[in-house]
Amino acid sequence: MSKHNNKKQFTALVILSIISMFPIIWVILSSFKEQTELFNFPLTLFPKSWTLENYRNALSQGNFVLYFSNTAIVAVVSTAIAVAINIMAGYALAKYKFKGRDAIFYTMIATLMIPLQVIMIPIFIQLKNLGMLNSLWGIIIPPAATPTGVFLARQYMVNLPDSMIESARIDGAKEFFIFRTIIVPLSKPIIATIAIFSFMWRWNDFLWPLIVITDNRKQTIQQALANFVGQLQINWSDLLAMTTISIIPVILVFLKFQKYFMSGITSGAVKG
Repeated sequence: MSKHNNKKQFTALVILSIISMFPIIWVILSSFKEQTELFNFPLTLFPKSWTLENYRNALSQGNFVLYFSNTAIVAVVSTAIAVAINIMAGYALAKYKFKGRDAIFYTMIATLMIPLQVIMIPIFIQLKNLGMLNSLWGIIIPPAATPTGVFLARQYMVNLPDSMIESARIDGAKEFFIFRTIIVPLSKPIIATIAIFSFMWRWNDFLWPLIVITDNRKQTIQQALANFVGQLQINWSDLLAMTTISIIPVILVFLKFQKYFMSGITSGAVKG
């Protein structure tokens, strides 16, 4: 009976996965269609005549390559900073005992209930005072440390055995050496999880770059896609090609770290 139920559950999950993936599959396949074929009725999933002209147009117009490079810099640098800060903060809150530790942690978690729109103006004013407006650093720095990342890192590291850390200290190991050679290798699942989330958020971010960046040559790929939508006319074939190119890095990052992703999520969700 249990095998039959497992088979039914597996079948249901496969069907739901196909349904959820269908819009992405349609976008990718439609990016190889000619403009006129997109509006043919009845609609077809696969192109009748495959073409790469849409990709040539996407890469040759509107500074798309520059926007792609800007977004790659923002996503990679911001992710690297976010991983470093969140992992160190999570380690300190999980393994160090100091006065006010729990208060700091709970206060940080409470900030998750504050919408971005509430703190957007204060952050903007702070960036203006620091001279970081209209620069890629103005996009990178504000979301570098997130309460979500610190929470996941802390919850994961709470479950790491203290005996290894104490043994290393007895042997005379310095704190940063312990963190780098013991904690970081054991924390690969949660590092991968934070990296995937951070990269995805920064790559797909539209609102904050729209507020911070005014120079066209410093805009990100999401702004490029929005600018490509004309007031009176939209070249859907080229837009679908741009969209397909824009989702490739996120897919590659996920595939790179997917073996750590699920274990990082489940471990980070366990209460310490």
